Amino acid sequence: MKHAGSAALAALEDVLGRLRQSPELREKSRGVFYRKSRAFLHFHEHGDDLYADVRQTDGEYLRLRITTQDERAQFEQAVVALLDG
Repeated sequence: MKHAGSAALAALEDVLGRLRQSPELREKSRGVFYRKSRAFLHFHEHGDDLYADVRQTDGEYLRLRITTQDERAQFEQAVVALLDG
């Protein structure tokens, strides 16, 4: 599974835009977000599917499929929950 390229990130621009609005996140490079000084989330592509790796409170990454709009909505809810927790 490779990191998301330009075309994959373009397909996620609506999600990226909402993530950029969070005062807790800083986008160090396109599609790679940090929380404070630690990497927090980034994106992958595998075939036609898109995935997000999100750092959980225990420091481990959770990989979420975000190919469909429903999956993206669930991903955004998970990010909000992690930022609030």
